[in-house]
Amino acid sequence: MSTHLCRQFRVTGRVQGVFFRASAQQEARRLGLTGHAANQPDGSVTGLICGDREAVAAFEAWLWRGPSAARVAQVELADSDVRPPSSFDIG
Repeated sequence: MSTHLCRQFRVTGRVQGVFFRASAQQEARRLGLTGHAANQPDGSVTGLICGDREAVAAFEAWLWRGPSAARVAQVELADSDVRPPSSFDIG
């Protein structure tokens, strides 16, 4: 039996101006996940991903690739006990 969880993420590298957030939204929806992603002033993208443990793991692996124009340098992940949102939004 799979369990649900939420994880916060922070991705650094060339991740702004390359459709990272929109691609993350598309990937999350494909995997049936909810959450959000937002650009940060330091050039990183941060967010939250919630759903089935296996789908969250697949999304976390995707974060290391991102869209084709992205150049991911680092991915930081942390468990979160927030209430899961009902959709995946970008800000």
